[in-house]
Amino acid sequence: MLNFLRAYKNYDPAAKSLLEVALLYPGPRALLFHRVAHFLYSYHLYFLARLVAEVSRLLTLIEIHPGAKIGKRLVIDHGIGLVIGETTQIGNDCVLYHGVTLGGVSTLGPKRHPTLGNGVMVGAGAKVLGPVVLEDGVKVGANSVVVKSAAAGEVLVGVPARNLKK
Repeated sequence: MLNFLRAYKNYDPAAKSLLEVALLYPGPRALLFHRVAHFLYSYHLYFLARLVAEVSRLLTLIEIHPGAKIGKRLVIDHGIGLVIGETTQIGNDCVLYHGVTLGGVSTLGPKRHPTLGNGVMVGAGAKVLGPVVLEDGVKVGANSVVVKSAAAGEVLVGVPARNLKK
């Protein structure tokens, strides 16, 4: 638990203490609720899982489906309006800003949402849609719309998003 809070404190120079992060930042609260909801979801207690997720959304304005798989030390910066879909997978040490959507574009298929590798950063207002894969270290610019997979280390910007490093 302390590593989780330290990730926020190390990321945000405005954070003055671990206690401040634990009590006053919505991201850690949303992720704590998610861990409980995901546990219930994994035991097929879908109604209870969705109930916990709904309480979390009402308290934090961050919507994370209980089925989403989230790695260690995810930092949700501000977070209001952030949406993470059911089949989303997020690696370790990622950063998501407010207004990000990790969403689906179809109701078909078992995998409808994005997969983020380790160390991925998704800028404010960006949308990553469909079963795309963003490999380790990908950076997505603010308000970009990603609908295609990206190789490790790419920087994606625009609508639709393009690799800036080319």
